Amino acid sequence: MVKTYNIAELDSLAREIWQEGKSFKTWAFYAPMGAGKTTLVHSLCEFLGVKETISSPTFALINEYSSPVAGTIFHMDWYRLKDEQEAVQAGMEDAILSNNYCFIEWPEKAEEILPENIFRINIELVDENTRRITTSAKAFNKKD
Repeated sequence: MVKTYNIAELDSLAREIWQEGKSFKTWAFYAPMGAGKTTLVHSLCEFLGVKETISSPTFALINEYSSPVAGTIFHMDWYRLKDEQEAVQAGMEDAILSNNYCFIEWPEKAEEILPENIFRINIELVDENTRRITTSAKAFNKKD
């Protein structure tokens, strides 16, 4: 899917993205700083019925949520990670291997631990209130 949306359309976008990617347990969010990765994850979690406070895991690295639709969701932010080894030591690989949903911001920081099949979400800034999202459900290729 390639779609341009504004922030007011996030609820319907979350529903569309879920329908497209729900068969993939690992979701990788690629975007520049401030493009809306956390905001999109927040909308997805709200759509999935998460009742806990949904926040950026920038400092905690990983937040765990419970969804009546999706079960356990791990929301990870790898921005502060130095490399794959640090991700493994922080328990990121264990979360990915748990077969629970994993929504990962800044996956490029430790791509070596991503599973072969991921749901990739690219977000591009169009203007202050508009983004272009491109999704692809495919086998992970580290050269993409």
